[in-house]
Amino acid sequence: MAIFGLWVINKAGGLVYHRNFADGLAQLTSNEYLVLAGTLHGIHAITSRLSPMGSSSGAQVIEGESFKMTILLTATGTKFVLLTSLADSTAEATLQKVYETYSDAVMKNPFHTPEMPIRSEAFDVRIAALIGSGQG
Repeated sequence: MAIFGLWVINKAGGLVYHRNFADGLAQLTSNEYLVLAGTLHGIHAITSRLSPMGSSSGAQVIEGESFKMTILLTATGTKFVLLTSLADSTAEATLQKVYETYSDAVMKNPFHTPEMPIRSEAFDVRIAALIGSGQG
């Protein structure tokens, strides 16, 4: 299993955190990451309306030829996106742990403004420990 990257997208579709964990991902500019996050936000909104079975929370997994995007939508509308190898089977559990880390290290920080970019060394360190332990 390989974890390539992590994105956190706020409820308005803005990228508030991104981090790459493995080589091989295209090197993108900050602006390109913002465009990708906004596009994914739009796709997620569309897929939540397309369900033939009534209400839906939207796309949860998007697979490409060589990678997979797993999306966790929180009750507040924040999206956590994990880019992994196709063989990964632990993305959902990893995202849940990332969300718990976000809740502890970011949302309990009195100096963090919700919906704004995440600038927390404690969050970075805990994510590195979490994702680093999942690399294989």
